[in-house]
Amino acid sequence: MNPAPQSDAHAVRCDLAAEILRSSGRLRLRVTGWSMLPTVWPGDTLLIDRSDAEGIAEGDIVLFGRDRRFFVHRVVKKNLGGSQILTRGDAMPHPDPSFAERDLLGKVSLILRNDKFVVPRSRLNLPERIISALVQRSVVAARAIVALRELLLDPGQAHLSDASLSPN
Repeated sequence: MNPAPQSDAHAVRCDLAAEILRSSGRLRLRVTGWSMLPTVWPGDTLLIDRSDAEGIAEGDIVLFGRDRRFFVHRVVKKNLGGSQILTRGDAMPHPDPSFAERDLLGKVSLILRNDKFVVPRSRLNLPERIISALVQRSVVAARAIVALRELLLDPGQAHLSDASLSPN
């Protein structure tokens, strides 16, 4: 299977979503990755409000675009060398390359999880920092934490094969 058509389709979806956010001011986005564990979990839906650099602060979770892809990470530093923003996923060991303010699309205002709205905090509490540290150091730990959470939330619906404990 050629990966290019899937990548092109994903890029088109990102372009369309960015245009919707720019025109309407709000976007709902379903999360598939775990770079923001434990703040944002796979399956969460994010409510993102359009924002410019003046509307964000360190600790905010933002949506930005790079190479026709979306990233949702926490602001670590703002206005690096002029108009640059530095972010990092809570579960990532290193910051992302900085991006220009023009690539900022919006700010996460709410997280929809299990039919409840969660307001994102600007800092992780102690248990969240422990989970974040584990996930930063091990893909196996990340998969195990996601699988355990799924099992605890809905034992009848959990599929451990979806979050396999093997590193591949």
